[in-house]
Amino acid sequence: MTLPEPPSAAQRPRTRTHHGHSFEDPYEWLRDKNDPEVIGYLDAENAYAEARTDHLAPVRRSIYDEIRSRTQETDASVAVGSGPWWYYTRMVEGGSYGIHARSPRVPGGPRPDLSTGLPVADEQVLLDADALGSGRDYFAIGAFSVSADHRTLAYSIDVSGDERFDLVVVDLESGSVRDDSIRGIGYGAELTIDGSTVYVTRVDDAWRPHEVWRYPVGSGDADGASSGELVLREEDERFWLGIGASRDDRFIQIGLGSKTTSEHWLVDASDPVAGPRCVAPRREGVEYDVEVAADRLLIVHNADNRNSDLAWAPLSSSTHEDWRPLLQSAPGERFTGVDAFAHHVVLSLRSAGLTALRLLERDDTVDAGWRLGRDLVFEEEIHTVGLGDNAEVDTESVLVVYESYLTPRTVLEIDLRTDEREVLRRVPVLGDYDPTAYVQRRLWVSAPDGVEVPVSLVTRAGVEPDGTHPGFLTAYGSYEHSHDPYFSIPRLSLLDRGVSFAVAHVRGGGEMGREWYEQGRLQHKRNTFTDFVAVARHLVDSGWVAADRLAASGGSAGGLLIGAAVNLAPEAFRVVHADVPFVDALTTILDPSLPLTVVEWEEWGDPLHDPEVYEYMRSYTPYENIAAAVYPAILATTSLNDTRVYFVEPAKWVAALRATVANDPAARPILLRTEMVAGHGGRSGRYAAWEQTAWEWAFVLDQLGATVPVGGGAPQG
Repeated sequence: MTLPEPPSAAQRPRTRTHHGHSFEDPYEWLRDKNDPEVIGYLDAENAYAEARTDHLAPVRRSIYDEIRSRTQETDASVAVGSGPWWYYTRMVEGGSYGIHARSPRVPGGPRPDLSTGLPVADEQVLLDADALGSGRDYFAIGAFSVSADHRTLAYSIDVSGDERFDLVVVDLESGSVRDDSIRGIGYGAELTIDGSTVYVTRVDDAWRPHEVWRYPVGSGDADGASSGELVLREEDERFWLGIGASRDDRFIQIGLGSKTTSEHWLVDASDPVAGPRCVAPRREGVEYDVEVAADRLLIVHNADNRNSDLAWAPLSSSTHEDWRPLLQSAPGERFTGVDAFAHHVVLSLRSAGLTALRLLERDDTVDAGWRLGRDLVFEEEIHTVGLGDNAEVDTESVLVVYESYLTPRTVLEIDLRTDEREVLRRVPVLGDYDPTAYVQRRLWVSAPDGVEVPVSLVTRAGVEPDGTHPGFLTAYGSYEHSHDPYFSIPRLSLLDRGVSFAVAHVRGGGEMGREWYEQGRLQHKRNTFTDFVAVARHLVDSGWVAADRLAASGGSAGGLLIGAAVNLAPEAFRVVHADVPFVDALTTILDPSLPLTVVEWEEWGDPLHDPEVYEYMRSYTPYENIAAAVYPAILATTSLNDTRVYFVEPAKWVAALRATVANDPAARPILLRTEMVAGHGGRSGRYAAWEQTAWEWAFVLDQLGATVPVGGGAPQG
């Protein structure tokens, strides 16, 4: 069979000079998505990727069919009680998006049975996202907020993937649209208690949410601008804004944060013209979160302890000097959040690398108002646990979400007084799924500097470390984001093909506390990459993966990790998938007009003004460090409308790889696949997402020689 020739991007060098160093960039011209030649090049790359993988169509179909056959397509979430209503979301077979609905709630009555996924008696559909998104190439919801009086809904949608949303406000009693004039907003929208006013965020030219506006509902002109009032503007380009509401609905909450510093404001949700009140002015390097708890505030902060403590303050507090100690984190712990209910507080934390929940009980005999209770205990050694959607304050039981690599996502109702537990919903896995047919393990791998890196490994039961198995390794390792255990129906298609699936919890993430993050950022960023390479080599050396059968995958900042790792150790991997990869990091972080720049300087450093940071980033940025060596087969995937990591980064990277590496394109191809109507998260809708996963995994599995299920026949066409 004659293989098609890959596209060859024209080289039009542009010189970038900083701190006495010049870099000649031959592919920067690919940045302009409005240039027909750029679009033509992306189309040619897509055509090449399709032609080069055409033989994998039966494998793709097999994986897609496996995912679909294991998924209960008509299904529903657990109903969440709020006032006179039960709120929930239903999915219908054949539908890509959810149907948001509610049904009447009788005091003392049972929670509605949604196990069939079908409508219940007296159901009111609030938003049929499936109907609204039907026929669109892309569809996403950015806000969904019901007023505290349950009469008004505000929702926003994005139909291009650029994460700019248009708002719609609906009267839930009549079903009529009250306002659809507020457009081009950022994430989130919150209504005042009576639904008369809506708060939204606005973004600047660098996509940074930098303003909070409020609009009297129904009074906007064609673009909504003339009727709005600016509530808060953040001038410091390191900070982003977000909005929410307190659990008791009394306050609109505004949070501002950089990578290392935060500040919070409260606005009276009963007063449509109230001004915002600062809880405590920002202090450089101090992060804090706020929970409204009746007549006081609960505050998780790192002012005195990098892994955070819990404090309380009067509700009227406007300075950190009012904060009073309540609970300190112990060695090996990191406090991450707090939720207050009438008689209990639930503290979210990390302990020994995993998530955990700790209870505090109401005690009016002490100044703080609470005393330490107990930790919620779960059986599996490796798991993820967190609070679910709990809309009401006055409750003795809460919804908790639990899952592991083997246990599907489960919603439990836990009585905080007695610890009595009821499983309300466990994501169904159709077919013959048996959790005992798989095993999850925790490994520890020594990094080059001697630090022990935790690794999660999932295999089929009976798999032994005999050096013969294909492997799939993934990681993220930035922004203190933790890659916690989660259940995945699509992952079963890898495991059932004999693949050993591993997650490297590398430094730069938050798995092991704040210091774990700090050891993988700024001038310590290379630890993220060397940790990953050490894990890859350990999987082979220990026999869990064959030497020539290891795949690696990562997205966004995890794509930077993939690009850096293959430059460091191209021989360690047979194939890699880099999804929306941040592989031209230095070019981006040098340009303050781009979204991933000024706000990112606290994550990566400021190479524009600091020559040492420039040299350090230049030493690892993937695009500028490609070697003339044999590399793994490479699949880079991106989206034309991605506003976080521009499509140009993987496009330039692929062009430079083809021009530099010593790969035989027949054996180790380098592919670029661009979604022409999508954003940072790829294609929207569950069926399109399954198709995308099947396409990507078929390429990876083909390179690993693992396209056929273990013990199975040929893939189904």
